[in-house]
Amino acid sequence: MPHQEQVLAHGNLCAQGPPKNAGYNSNPVPVMTQTESRDKWGKKMDFLLSVIGFAVDLGNVWRFPYICYQNGGGAFLIPYVLMAVFGGVPLFYMELALGQFHRTGAISIWKHICPMFKGIGFAICIIALYVSFYYNTIIAWALFYFYSSFSSTLPWTSCDNEWNTENCTNYFGKDNVTWTNYSRSPAEEFYTRNVLVVHESSGLGDVGYIRWQLMLCLFLIFTIVYFSLWKGVKTSGKVVWVTATLPYVVLLILMIRGATLPGAWKGVVFYLNPKWEKLKETSVWVDAAAQIFFSLGPGFGVLLALSSYNPFNNNCYRDAIVTSLVNCLTSFISGFVIFTVLGYMAEQRNVNVEDVARDKGPSLLFITYPEAIANMVGSTFFAIIFFAMMITLGLDSTFGGLEAIITAVHKEEKICGFNYFLFIFFCKGGAYVVKLLEEFGVGSSIIAIVFLEATAVSWFYGINRFSNDIKSMLGYTPGLFWRVCWVAISPAFLAVSLNKDPLSLFDYKYPDWSMTVGYIIGASSFMWIPIYMVYKLVWTPGSLKQVRHACDVLVDLRRTF
Repeated sequence: MPHQEQVLAHGNLCAQGPPKNAGYNSNPVPVMTQTESRDKWGKKMDFLLSVIGFAVDLGNVWRFPYICYQNGGGAFLIPYVLMAVFGGVPLFYMELALGQFHRTGAISIWKHICPMFKGIGFAICIIALYVSFYYNTIIAWALFYFYSSFSSTLPWTSCDNEWNTENCTNYFGKDNVTWTNYSRSPAEEFYTRNVLVVHESSGLGDVGYIRWQLMLCLFLIFTIVYFSLWKGVKTSGKVVWVTATLPYVVLLILMIRGATLPGAWKGVVFYLNPKWEKLKETSVWVDAAAQIFFSLGPGFGVLLALSSYNPFNNNCYRDAIVTSLVNCLTSFISGFVIFTVLGYMAEQRNVNVEDVARDKGPSLLFITYPEAIANMVGSTFFAIIFFAMMITLGLDSTFGGLEAIITAVHKEEKICGFNYFLFIFFCKGGAYVVKLLEEFGVGSSIIAIVFLEATAVSWFYGINRFSNDIKSMLGYTPGLFWRVCWVAISPAFLAVSLNKDPLSLFDYKYPDWSMTVGYIIGASSFMWIPIYMVYKLVWTPGSLKQVRHACDVLVDLRRTF
């Protein structure tokens, strides 16, 4: 046994199947057992709330409602459900099972699956850092709004502030107000001119100065994150009882309030009115695939990390189904919260709902919804709980992303600290930088990485071996549906998800050179996969045949002992 271990230390390119007489299929044995030295979840609900908190993020509130009405309203639910069943949920289940069985992070897990693909782990950690860069900045914006909400009159209610321009138009509570293409609401000018201060920046090449207010908000966010993670899942598992449940309480309150507003029914009809002809358009199916993928979040290393702290015999299949259903239902319910308010705004402006619902992304949460809240009875209360919900939604996803990095890097390099100083530069009027990193730092790179991950597990590690791993945990083998999805359908689903829209922010069109920068950012994570493959092939002694035989022997020994 020591001899084989030594061979594999130099020659393990990819763990192939065990010898035919190894008896692996008839009597699978777990690779690892749970040890007392490894952190464990205090309760099962700690894990479930952590997974739900990660999967249910700001995108469920701002992206799904917009994508739904843009792509056929109620008709969009058909491709959305199909993409979830055949693509998103199988990948979600795969990652939970991998993390629970191998009990390690996104980097070191590949020595058990296929060491040649270890670059996937490095790429995942880099992408997780990129996500943390821009996501924490968005949470800092929400914290700035949260602080600003503690006022009897919300600062984005009127046009009488120092940051307002002559284009500022306040139409609530007034008659005969003309709304033109040049008109800007008080909420829009508060966001663009007081929070982001984009009017003092000419674009990506001149992002302006550091905003000390946002830097302070960012510091407070980091403080919360640090003390929530400093003792691992033992502390984060307790924090999510607040951060993962509070958004649902707030969503319920806002949905009830929205349903009582005049014109709310117009928004609901617009949201759900099915446009069946849209199903003939390829873009609708592409948007459905992209939405369910980024909503459930496989490939970010978070599901691997969180499930690695589970008991070995935990029912990860049930967890995958339950958390996926909660995620999708949250997206659907969020649509009612958003569109009842959009219907109310359309009623007040005396325009159609589609004229109000043109905003998407952060603008929906930082302009459209605050604008409606500012003109409700009890506006201060609703503003406070709305932005508290946004902060908790963002924190949950941040907890998951950083936990993925800590689990991967700590196990690989014994490093637990991170330098948060780099985040400060995103306070530097950096809305343009945030948008660039959001599009290119994650986007196509993470989809390509998950495609390789699914391929490595299903084809190199082997679908039969992976199925037997699950059997050793749950006592039964995954059905034919799951195996077919893992081998063929889910990778095809990932290929469909690739879609790149033209990059713009407000009225600013990104220059051509910024696209080059964006592609470099995207390549900075993905490039480690081929680099590590080449390294492993060059520095591994012996022929591929010899290495494969050594892999067979060691895998069999690992499962035997």
